[in-house]
Amino acid sequence: MNHKGQTTVLIMATIAMAVTFAAWASLSPLASQLQKLYHLTATQKSLLVATPVLLGSIMRIPLGILTDRFGGKKMFALLLMFIVIPLVGVSFANSYGAYLFWALFIGMAGTSFAIAIAYVSRWYPAEKQGTVLGITGMGNFGTAIAGFAVPTLAKAFGIHNVFLILAAAVVAMTVVFWFTTKELPKPAQTKTFKQALSVVKFKNTWLLSTFYFLTFGSFMAFSLYLPTLLTDLFKISPVDAGMRAAGFVVIATLFRPVGGYLGDKIGAGRVLSFVFLLIIISGGVVAFLTSNMVAFSIGCLAIALLAGVGNGSVFKIVPEVFPGNTGAVTGFVGAAGGLGGYFPPIILGTAKDITGSYFMGFVLFIAFAILCLILNKHFFDRQNTSTPDGKSRRTPAAKSKAV
Repeated sequence: MNHKGQTTVLIMATIAMAVTFAAWASLSPLASQLQKLYHLTATQKSLLVATPVLLGSIMRIPLGILTDRFGGKKMFALLLMFIVIPLVGVSFANSYGAYLFWALFIGMAGTSFAIAIAYVSRWYPAEKQGTVLGITGMGNFGTAIAGFAVPTLAKAFGIHNVFLILAAAVVAMTVVFWFTTKELPKPAQTKTFKQALSVVKFKNTWLLSTFYFLTFGSFMAFSLYLPTLLTDLFKISPVDAGMRAAGFVVIATLFRPVGGYLGDKIGAGRVLSFVFLLIIISGGVVAFLTSNMVAFSIGCLAIALLAGVGNGSVFKIVPEVFPGNTGAVTGFVGAAGGLGGYFPPIILGTAKDITGSYFMGFVLFIAFAILCLILNKHFFDRQNTSTPDGKSRRTPAAKSKAV
């Protein structure tokens, strides 16, 4: 399978995803300034940071299914046009409630992940899926762009104009994407919503969702909430915190294709076992050494690397086990990952308000990583592979029948 134009599709889908992720993460670097402006509690600030993640996670499910049915080019272009509306809307916000309202709809930008993965996966053969989808996932870099660009733009042009600049960038991306990409012919048979949703009955759907809840959830939670943690714990400026958080995102993004590549070479299950074990250790460093900036930074950067590798490894497994329903499963797994980024900021903010410390929030993070390690060792870290329902088989996973 070697479709003409597949490289262009890969590049443009990755860039378009980066633009949408920059919009998705645009409120996070401004959270500390908005907290001072509207006198917000730690919980209110955490809710503002986490709200875009909510809709962007849940809506990955239907958009992944729709991409399988109608094609990635159309769905991506429609999404880009929609995102312009809340970006312009939030530029006129003048209260906490208004920011919260528009933040919800800015969250639609996060659905670009499900569209991009489903779109690109159709252009490449199974043996390249891990590496190619790892490259596509580098669109996560958009959150780094938001981390270092948004505070700088806000300082130069004001908070409200930042969102108008982002809206203009999204409009430009829509035009470029539409005129440079192609759509593959529709499959001979397309699944109905009911048929696509049938993936929920398979054990592997829930296992992969659990793993992605941790790996991508770690990526989103730290990239969105790290500026808040750094300014609160170490009293650094929003611009400095944004730059440091951007470094976290860059590392996680660069190591995502490494996870896919290693999954192609030695097996994604084996890679994930190392990832989960090291996340537990790194989480312990972050939890117990929050007063030491150097140790805290090392722990966070280690989690960034591991989250990136883990993200690539999980999506090495998805098209192997579900070759006929990649969009639907991508939607479910992607939604779980997004929700993994929604809850931690709220939990951390609530823990800080109640106890005066972030410690208990990090302890819950470590406990969940332990659960993922146990599940992965039992179901995926084996010489044999799995079918969609979780039963073992010794034939290559890429040859599994579609769901």
